[in-house]
Amino acid sequence: MMGDPIQLKDEGNKHFQDGDIDKAIESYTKALKVCKDKKVLAVIHRNRSACYLKKENYTNAASDASKAIDVDAADIKALYRRCQALEKLGKLDMAFKDVQRCATLEPKNKTFLDTLRRLGADIQAKLKTTFSTDSRVQNMFDILLDEEMEKDKREKAANNLIVLAREDAGAERIFQNNGVPLLLNMIETGKPEMVLAAIRTFAGMCTGHKARAMAIINMVGIDKMCSVMAVDNEEISLAACNLFQCINDSLTGGDKRVYGKEEALVLDASKDLKTILLSLLEMVGSKKVSGHGRDQALNLLTKNVPRSDKKIPDHSKTLFTIDNGLKKILKVCGQIPELPDQLPMTENTQLIASVLLSKLYEDLKCDPERDNFRDICDEYIKSKFDPKDMDRNIHAINTISGLLQGPFDVGNALVGRQGVMEMMVALCGSEREVDQMVAVEALIHSSTKMSRASFIITNGVSLLKDIYKKTKNEKIKIRSLVGLCKLGSAGGDDYSLRQFAEGSTEKLAKQCRKWLCNPQIDTRTRKWAIEGLAYLTNDADVKDDFVEDEPAMKAMFELAKSKDKTILYAVACTLINCTNSYEKKEIIPELVQLAKFSKQHVPEQHPKDKKDFIDKRVKRLLKAGVISALTVMVKADNCILTDQTKELLSRVFLALSEDAKDRGIIVAQGGGKALIPLALEGTVAGKVKASHVLAKIAAISNPEIAFPGERVYEVVRPLVSLLNTERDGMQNYEALKGLTNLAGFSDKLRVKIVKEKALPEIENYMFEEHDQIRQAATECMCNLVSCKEVQERYLEDGNDKLKLLVLLCGEDDELLQIAASGALAMLTASKKKLCTKMTVVTTQWLEILQRLCLHDNPQVQHRGLVIIFNMLNSDDSELAKKLIECEMLEILTVIGKAEDNPKRQMVIDVARTCLVKAMDLGLIKPFSTPS
Repeated sequence: MMGDPIQLKDEGNKHFQDGDIDKAIESYTKALKVCKDKKVLAVIHRNRSACYLKKENYTNAASDASKAIDVDAADIKALYRRCQALEKLGKLDMAFKDVQRCATLEPKNKTFLDTLRRLGADIQAKLKTTFSTDSRVQNMFDILLDEEMEKDKREKAANNLIVLAREDAGAERIFQNNGVPLLLNMIETGKPEMVLAAIRTFAGMCTGHKARAMAIINMVGIDKMCSVMAVDNEEISLAACNLFQCINDSLTGGDKRVYGKEEALVLDASKDLKTILLSLLEMVGSKKVSGHGRDQALNLLTKNVPRSDKKIPDHSKTLFTIDNGLKKILKVCGQIPELPDQLPMTENTQLIASVLLSKLYEDLKCDPERDNFRDICDEYIKSKFDPKDMDRNIHAINTISGLLQGPFDVGNALVGRQGVMEMMVALCGSEREVDQMVAVEALIHSSTKMSRASFIITNGVSLLKDIYKKTKNEKIKIRSLVGLCKLGSAGGDDYSLRQFAEGSTEKLAKQCRKWLCNPQIDTRTRKWAIEGLAYLTNDADVKDDFVEDEPAMKAMFELAKSKDKTILYAVACTLINCTNSYEKKEIIPELVQLAKFSKQHVPEQHPKDKKDFIDKRVKRLLKAGVISALTVMVKADNCILTDQTKELLSRVFLALSEDAKDRGIIVAQGGGKALIPLALEGTVAGKVKASHVLAKIAAISNPEIAFPGERVYEVVRPLVSLLNTERDGMQNYEALKGLTNLAGFSDKLRVKIVKEKALPEIENYMFEEHDQIRQAATECMCNLVSCKEVQERYLEDGNDKLKLLVLLCGEDDELLQIAASGALAMLTASKKKLCTKMTVVTTQWLEILQRLCLHDNPQVQHRGLVIIFNMLNSDDSELAKKLIECEMLEILTVIGKAEDNPKRQMVIDVARTCLVKAMDLGLIKPFSTPS
C-alpha cells in the first residue's frame, strides 16, 4: 500500500503543529513520492519548505519554495519563505526581489513592508563594503605609486597585490578597477621592485582565464612585455618569462571555463599566440635584449614549441619556428664573447640555444623536413665564410660548434663539407688567440661520437699536439689538451686500448687538476679543465689521483654550484667515472676464450677498477662534499639539465648510497630531497636508479628527517614503481623495506601507499620463492593491516590472502613468523569475522597456532597467544569451544601457571587473560586455589 498523498500531507501538518519537525519532513517526503497532482505537489513543497526553515536548512528551504512558485508564481507563502531562506544564505538582492513581489500582492501587510525596508538598508550597507574592498585595491595602487611613501609600506602593498591577483575574484577586482593602466604605471617607474610586483600581479591575473589574458595582452601589448623581459635583471626576466608561460597556458587550454558560442568566436587566440612566437624569435637575435632576457626567450621556445609528446600529430609550431627563426638561433650559437659588438649573453645562453636546436630537429617527422633544416644551416654558414674577414669565419665555425652540441648529425654533416676542415686548420695556425680558441673548441665538439670521429682522429690529433706543444697561452693549451683527452679516451675504460704512451694520461690529468685549482684562470677556461677530466678519468690511475686531490675535487664542486650550468654534464661524467657507475657491458667468459683464440682484441679491467678501490673513492668524494654539489646541480633549469644528465646523476647517487653507513651523510646534506625530482622524471633507467636510492634511504632513516614536510608523500610513488617484475630482486627487496618503514610511520602514509595501488604488488611478493623478499613483503603488509582498506581486502571472498598469511605463520623462518603472526594478530583484533574465516581457509590452522604458542621465541609466542585471545573474544561460541576442547587449554594452562618472569611476562600475561576469558565464557571452571 503506497499511502494516500492527501492523508500523508495531513499527517505532516499535524506533526508540524505538534512541533515534531523531523516526522513532518518524513511524511511530506513520502507524500511527494506518491502525489501526481501538480497543485497538491506545490502545497506539499511549500509546507516542507517551512519545516526546512525551522531546521535552518536554508538551501533545501529555498529549493522547495521555488518548486511551489514554479506552479503558482503568486504563491505568497512560498515567496516569503524563499525570501527568508535566501536572506539567510546571504543572497540579499534575490531575497529583496521576492519580498518586493509579496508587498506588491499585499500592499498593507506590515511584515512584508518591514522586511522590504530592512533588506533595502542591508543591501545599501553591503554595496558600501564592496566598494570599500575595491577602494582597498585603489589604496594599494596609491601606496605603490606614491614616491614619498616609506619602503616597507610599499613592499607590503606590492605583496598584497600579488596575493590578491592569485585568486580569481581578486584578479577580476584588480582588472575592473582600472588595474591594468595602474600596473603599467608601476612598470614605467623602472624601479626593479615595482616592475617585479607589477609583472607578478599580471601573471596571477592571466592564469587560467583566457578572456582576461587576451584582454591584458591587448591592453599591455606583447612588445611591452618583451621589453620588460629584455632588461638586464635576472629576477625581472624570469618573472616576465613566467608571465608569458601563464598567458600561453591560458590561451592553449590551461583555462577550464566553458564559454558560449559568441565568446568562443571572440576568444580565438591563434593570432596572439603567433604574435608571441614571432616576438620571442625577434628577441633571440636582437642586440637590445640582455643575456637573461635571451635565455628566457630561448627557454620559452624550448618549452612551448616542440611537441611534449610525439603522439600529438600537429608540429606546425616547429615548422613555423624553423622558417622564421632558425637563422636567429644559429646567430646566437655563432657569437664569440671575446669579440666586440656581440649579442649580450649569459654563461648558459649558447648551450640553451643548442638544446633548442636539438629539440626542434628531433620534432621533425620526415626526411624532407630534416633536409630543409640542414639546408638552412648550410646556407647560413656558407654566407658567413669570407677569406678576407676572420671574424665572420670564426662566427661560422662557432655556429657549427653550436650544432655539434645540439643536433649532432647536422653539425657533423657540415664539418665534412668542403672547406670547413681547411678553415679549422687555418684558424689553428692563426696568431690571434680567439681564432685558435674557436677552432680548437670546434675540433673538440666534432669528436663527440667516437665512431663518427675517425676523420677527426686522423687529422685532429697531430693538429692538436702541435698547438699544445707550441702555444704559450693557457686558454689554448687547456682546450687543445681536452681535445687530445677526448680523442685519447676512445677506448673507454679498457685498460689495453691506450692511445697515448703509458703515463702521459696521468701527466695530462695532473695539468688539468692544476688549472682547475687556479683561481686566476677565468671560469670558462677552468670549465674546460673539467671537460678534460671527464675524459681522462676513464683511466683508473687518473680516477685514483683525482680523488686523492681534495682541493681539485672541492674546486670542481664549487664550479658545479656556480651560475654557469653548461658544466653540469662534464661534472656528471667525471663523477660517473670516479664511482664506476657507467653502463657496464657484460663479459661472457666463453666469448673471451674464443676471442683470444681468434686473436681478437679483448677488453681488460684495470686493477684499480676493482671494488675495494671504488669504495675508497666513494668515501673520499663524500668527504669532499659531493652531495651538496649534486643537490645544487639537480635544481638547474630543465633546458640544460637534460634527461641524460639526470640519469648520470641518479647513477652517481646510487654508487654513493651502496654502503648503508654513508646514507646518513646523504640525508644530512639534503640528498633525499634532491632525489625526488630525479625519480619522477627522466629516462626509465634514470628514474629506476633514483627510486632505488630513495628506497635505500627510506629503509633505514627516519622519514621525517630524510624527507621533511610534505615531501615524504612524494617518495611513495617511486618506491611502488620498483615493485614490478621488470625490476631486479634487490630493487624489489629494498623498495619493500622502504615502504615497510614508511607504513610504520603514520596512518596518512599508509593511506597514500594503498592509494598508489601497492597492495596487489606487495601481496604478490608474499608468494615469492626468495626468502628475504617474501619476509620483506610480509613485514610491509604487517605495517599496513591497521589501514581500513587493507582489512576490507582480507574480508573479501574468492582469494587466498588470509590462507597465505596463516600458512606463513607456520614457516620455519622466525622473522617471517613474527611478521605474519603480527599481521594476523592485528587483523583478528580489528575484524572479528576473520577469526571464523581463518578456520575455514585452511585445515592446518589449529596445528599452526599451537606451534606459535609453543615457540621458543617470546615474540612469536606472544603474537600466537594474542590470536587465540582474539578468537575467544570473537563472539563465535562454537570456535571458542573448539579451541578449549583441544590441547590449546593445556598449553594456556602451562604458560599461565608459570612463575612471573620479566623476560617472558608479556607471554604469561596474555595466556592468563585467555584463561580468564574462557572462564567468562563458561568454558572452564575457575581455578581452585591450593589451600
